[in-house]
Order: sequence, then structure tokens, then C-alpha cells
Amino acid sequence: MIILSDKLSILVRVDLDHAKAQVLAKGHVTVHSIQALYVVVKRANALKHNLDLELDMRNARVDPEALRQLQLCSETHHLPARIDPQQTPCTLSILPPRRATAKSAEFSHVAA
Repeated sequence: MIILSDKLSILVRVDLDHAKAQVLAKGHVTVHSIQALYVVVKRANALKHNLDLELDMRNARVDPEALRQLQLCSETHHLPARIDPQQTPCTLSILPPRRATAKSAEFSHVAA
């Protein structure tokens, strides 16, 4: 049995030669803890122009609203204005969590 922590842990891997960065998140991503994730993504994005960022959420528990917010950033190619007032372009792809949080599981059960 794997026990996941509620503490958010973030690791960044950067390959500047190939203009790629991977941000790995573990733990529980909520609408509150997502702010820390945004700050890390913003810093990684500032390392090099046209950096391809991959946000690996496969080993995290992500609340549905937090995932929706991240997907919106991926679609618009921008982080929220409160995090990045300059609205620097951000190419962000998301590897979604392997399993849903209890809230999203309940929602999908009700929706079925």
C-alpha cells in the first residue's frame, strides 16, 4: 500500500541545451498549494526563452479545481496574472494524475 503525503513536494529538472524543463509534483495539490507550483513554473519559464515546460502530476493527488486551473494555463499559454503580471508566454504541458482525489471520484460517481 502506498501512502501519499498531503505535503506538496516539487522537483525541477532543466535541460537548457534542448530548451526543456520538467516540474515534478508529489503530494496534494489544492487551490491553495497551487500557488507554490505556479511560482516554481514561473521561475523555470524565466530560465530560457521558448522553454518547453512539462508539469508531471502523475504522482500527485490533485483537486479537480486545481487541475482545471492548470489546464487553463496550458491552453492559454500563460500563468495567472497575479503570478505573472507581464503575462510571459509559457508553453506548459501537463501529465495528469494517475488517480483522482476523493472529491473528483465522488463527482465522477455522481455524474455516472
